[in-house]
Amino acid sequence: MPAMKPLEGRVALVAGATRGAGRGIATMLGEAGATVYCTGRSVRGRPATGSRPETIEETAEIVDAKGGRGIAVRVDHSVESEVEALCARIQREQGRLDILVNDIWGGDGLTEFGPAFWKQSAAKGQQMFERAVFTHLLTSRHAVPLMLGGERGLIVEITDGDSFGYRGNLWYDLVKMSVIRLAFGMSWELRRTKVTALALTPGFLRSEEMLENFGVTEANWREGAAKDPHFIASESPCYVGRAVAALAADPNVGAKAGRVFSSWALAREYGFTDADGSQPHWGDYFARAFGRPYQVADEDAYTSWRDGPMEIASPDWPLG
Repeated sequence: MPAMKPLEGRVALVAGATRGAGRGIATMLGEAGATVYCTGRSVRGRPATGSRPETIEETAEIVDAKGGRGIAVRVDHSVESEVEALCARIQREQGRLDILVNDIWGGDGLTEFGPAFWKQSAAKGQQMFERAVFTHLLTSRHAVPLMLGGERGLIVEITDGDSFGYRGNLWYDLVKMSVIRLAFGMSWELRRTKVTALALTPGFLRSEEMLENFGVTEANWREGAAKDPHFIASESPCYVGRAVAALAADPNVGAKAGRVFSSWALAREYGFTDADGSQPHWGDYFARAFGRPYQVADEDAYTSWRDGPMEIASPDWPLG
């Protein structure tokens, strides 16, 4: 008989599954056998992010093709009534929720790398917080009750970077650090339950938009290194997806509660690879390329003004 898929029978919600890391996570949870609710605002005939063509229906279909069960539900996670309706549907159809992934972002058009924070729009900054932090908290608030009665639950906050290094834009940096703190705070309040909350970052992500920007496809992505040499160390969305699947299948994942992890470190720990069979390690590449570790120790993060300003995490390549 074929081996049972490690997440067969498990129920997941990937909030923000339309494209990028969210799609990679949803599809790899499907690869591991899970039933995956794929939520977002972009559905066929009604794009919600400019001219981007990706939809949650496509994501759900890929989940099916990978061996799981994909269920597309249009949800604006900033609207509490829609989040409540989603969670009520999951409760009605499945009776529980085992895995919650908060990957809602929507901040690409709001982020300006370069100008000082006092020269940027406060309204855009506020909108970024509402889209990329409040939505996570609101979704967790209504989803966690569905997880409390299960044998083992997992909440994953998707962020950018696993260090205190500055991310090049004050609003962006605060958002990405806030969701790490959100994972920590939730883990504290969940400490007497069987639900684990943690944060996870991908490396240089080859999202659909990033591939277009580099003029390549997933099939010939290495050619993008001619435009930017750092692209050779990039990873597909499947990589962080397999990281989430590995975490969800780990019976001892509770030991990781409240901390932030990276796709590349978890790949070495759990032994999974990217879609092409490689095992990219952004941390090692960063150290070689920039001459210092990617992981910045806490005591080094808050460099005294007397010693000069703290460096951006990546001097010539904005994270994202």
